[in-house]
Amino acid sequence: MSDHSVTSPVLIGNCSGFYGDRLSAFREMLEGGPLDYLTGDYLAELTMLILGRDTFKDPNLGYARTFVRQCEDALGTALEKGVKVVTNAGGLNPAGLAEKLREVAGGLGLDVKIAHVEGDDLRGRAADLGFAGALTANAYLGGFGITAALKAGADVVVTGRVTDASVIVGPAAAHHGWTLEDHDAIAGAMVAGHVIECGTHATGGNFSGFLTLPKGARQQKMGFPIAEIAADGSSVITKHAGTGGAVTVDTVTAQLVYEIQSGLYLGPDATADLTSIEVTQAGDDRVAIAKVAGQAPPETLKVCVNELGGFRNTMEFLITGLDTDEKVAWIKEQVTEAWGDKAPATVVWSEGPPPVDDPATMAEAATILRVMALDADAKVAGKGFTAPAVEIALASYPGCTLVGPPAPASPYGIYRPEYVARDTVEHTVVHADGTREVIADPTTYAPLDAAAVADAGRTTAAGVAVTEGETVPLGRLVHARSGDKGGNANLGLWVPRDGVAHGQGDESVDPEEQEKYAARVAWLLDFVTPEKVRELVPEAADLDVDVYALPKLGAVNVVIHRLLGAGVAASTRVDPQAKALGEWVRSRHVTVEGGLL
Repeated sequence: MSDHSVTSPVLIGNCSGFYGDRLSAFREMLEGGPLDYLTGDYLAELTMLILGRDTFKDPNLGYARTFVRQCEDALGTALEKGVKVVTNAGGLNPAGLAEKLREVAGGLGLDVKIAHVEGDDLRGRAADLGFAGALTANAYLGGFGITAALKAGADVVVTGRVTDASVIVGPAAAHHGWTLEDHDAIAGAMVAGHVIECGTHATGGNFSGFLTLPKGARQQKMGFPIAEIAADGSSVITKHAGTGGAVTVDTVTAQLVYEIQSGLYLGPDATADLTSIEVTQAGDDRVAIAKVAGQAPPETLKVCVNELGGFRNTMEFLITGLDTDEKVAWIKEQVTEAWGDKAPATVVWSEGPPPVDDPATMAEAATILRVMALDADAKVAGKGFTAPAVEIALASYPGCTLVGPPAPASPYGIYRPEYVARDTVEHTVVHADGTREVIADPTTYAPLDAAAVADAGRTTAAGVAVTEGETVPLGRLVHARSGDKGGNANLGLWVPRDGVAHGQGDESVDPEEQEKYAARVAWLLDFVTPEKVRELVPEAADLDVDVYALPKLGAVNVVIHRLLGAGVAASTRVDPQAKALGEWVRSRHVTVEGGLL
């Protein structure tokens, strides 16, 4: 194991949380202050599907083209400042992206050493592995291929489907000289990586406590995050001075509870115990993460499999004025009858809130009736779905109108996770000079079966029986962040730390506030049970729900299985990625003891 007392912290910034994030962030991060490495996360389950469709049009594509534009703009600045760049923008074609970047660098007169990591793409063997029909099949690789490329002198490293945290783990391991046996340090870097890989999520973006941020922070473009990772894996999350947003215990906690599946955070290089994390404010816009316990990684690698599911389409009817229930019933009956035995395989209707009484504006007078169709046949989900609605436009409810013109059907995909043995994948670095290096697998693995992972941190509390108190929105006591993992929805709830842990020592903590905070955390851990979640989210009434306690974060993480059906690309929910689920739950009314408010 490596010596954890030699090297200084490494400064790793992030400039992208998804394919489509702010283009100027690449340059802003390079010019905003000191960095050792600049990383970018461009891949998600849905993004892999999009890139897979790109390769159907042109096999030379399959990577995040916006990253090329960012390098055209500021790669020279990175070289000038000595900042190395690591990104997973290679997607399905890291070799193609690396070659494109060499072309760009040549055109700019830059001498850049560009390496890429490959081996994750299993499409060519999908049928043999049991993934017949897969449009994409990519194993999640770890960070040590990136480490090898950097140690060999690469200025830029592009990868395919490594885990989101791997683009941070790789540079940290290269800087500190970690080995695959440094589980605690790697786990710490994984946690830091999880915090910063979603960009401004860690600096106040999508933050349910946005009203607590300084007003100026909400008016500026939010700064992207930086992780200062020490040799033992502990870290400080910060941002460049003078940028918008804020880094607080709560903005960091928001990302820590985002899209996790249990109390363990599994990666190809290590497993992080999320129940071990301690988070404290270390100064203005500086949050320390420490004491992350790690163990060996699982023996298998997760695979992101996307396949074409069929075709989808949507229509929206404007329902205005009086008798809305009757108008809705009439149009639904007419359209359904017109479809007859050629109706799409799946039809889902949803209706917005009813018009207000005595509406002063058109918007107050109307509601939206939305209908979504899914079918294996593009014609059925296309004109076969929309034509009946158009044909009865003059023969239906008063004020009948479509919000937008009818559109053709679009293809959708279905994501599912699979798992393969390590020796199925050849994790390979293609160095800047063209030589190839196969990255060795770990030699030890955690004895983790599916049940052990699912039970890590699972809460079995019976719930709080409240006999008297005050009824308030849940969001008056807790913050929330939510998202998706395939067909599952994740919901993180935690008690805000305002006034409790924002100082740099115990002397700055108000004892009364600390006591109230502890009482609120105890209440939350007991209150949130699978039964309570089903009550708060009626859609989950017949679904499996898991609740995991993260007491050191004052939090619980909730997994609602299959709430999103077959995943975002095939979901028929108004909120297909569950991004707004947390805000809905915070608006639900609960009864609490008055002393907790």
